[in-house]
Amino acid sequence: MIKIIFMGTPAFSVPILEALIDSEYQVVAVVTQPDRPVGRKKVLQASPVKAAALEYGLPIFQPEKISGSSEMDALIALEPDLIVTAAFGQFLPQKLLSVPKYGAINVHASLLPKYRGGAPVHYALMKGEKETGVSIMYMEKKMDAGDIIAQKSLEISRDDDVGTLFDRLSALGKDLLMETLPKLLAEDITPVKQNEAEVTFSPNIKREEEEVDWTKTAAEVDYQVRGMRPWPVAYTVAEGKRLKLWDVTPIEEKTTASPGTIIRIEKEALYLACGNQTVVKINEVQPAGRSKMTIMAFLTGVGSQLKVGEKVGSNGK
Repeated sequence: MIKIIFMGTPAFSVPILEALIDSEYQVVAVVTQPDRPVGRKKVLQASPVKAAALEYGLPIFQPEKISGSSEMDALIALEPDLIVTAAFGQFLPQKLLSVPKYGAINVHASLLPKYRGGAPVHYALMKGEKETGVSIMYMEKKMDAGDIIAQKSLEISRDDDVGTLFDRLSALGKDLLMETLPKLLAEDITPVKQNEAEVTFSPNIKREEEEVDWTKTAAEVDYQVRGMRPWPVAYTVAEGKRLKLWDVTPIEEKTTASPGTIIRIEKEALYLACGNQTVVKINEVQPAGRSKMTIMAFLTGVGSQLKVGEKVGSNGK
C-alpha cells in the first residue's frame, strides 16, 4: 500500500485530505501548523486540518518550523512513498523532499506560474481575473516553482468571493489529485516546466492593503471587496471610524466628483465616487464594534450623520 504523508492547514485542505483517507492509499501522518490564538480572548484553536485528522485518529505533527525539528526526523522514519501538501504554509527542507520514492507534490489554488505564494485566491479576485484553477506540481525549495504535473481551470463568476472560490477550488483540487495520482504512481506523467517569464506572485495580504483606495475604478473597488470577503474584509474610514465594506456594486453612471465623495444618499443606497469618474453603490457594511448590516440599517443608525459631498477614506485614499 502506498504510504502518504499529508501536509495542510486551512479548510481548503480538508476535502483533499479526506479524499486521500477514503482512497486505496494509506495516510500515515498529517502535518499542520501549530494551534494559534484566535479572537479577543486569544483562545488557542486547532487548524481545520488538525480537527479533521483527529476525527480519523491519524498521527498529527505540528512543528513551528519543520526544518531541523524532531518532527521531521519522525516523518523521515515513516518512510513515506509520497508527500502531498495543500496550503500547508511552510517550506519543506530538501532533506525531507528527497525521502519519498514518488517525490513531494503540492495542490496549489492558481493556474501556475500565475500567483505563486500564500494568497492566490485573493489575488485572482482582486486582479479581476475571469478564470483561475488548480495546479499540481512537484515541490522544490523555491516557492511554488516546481514542474507542473496537472492543471485544471474554472470560471470566476460575478458572485464569487474568497469564501466561495476557496470551496470550489478545494473540490476541484481534490478531484484533480485523485485523477492524477494513479498516473503519477505508474510513472506515466510528463511534468511541464513553468515559464519563468510569466511568473506573478500573491504574497499574504498586509493590513495596509485592506483599505480601499477610492482613486481606483468602481470595478476595481468591487474586485477588492470580493477579494477580501469573508476575510480579511476591505474597509474605508467614515467620520473618523473604520467601516468594513461587505458588498458593493459598480453602476453604469459617471460623476465629476472627486474619488471618495458621497454623491447620493437614498433610503436603501449610498453612492460613492471612484476613479475615472466611475460610481459604486454600497450595499452592506460593518461599522466598528457592530455586526454586519444592510446599508439601509446603517443609514438610519450609526451612519445617519453622513451627508452628500462628504468624503470617506484616510491618508488620501
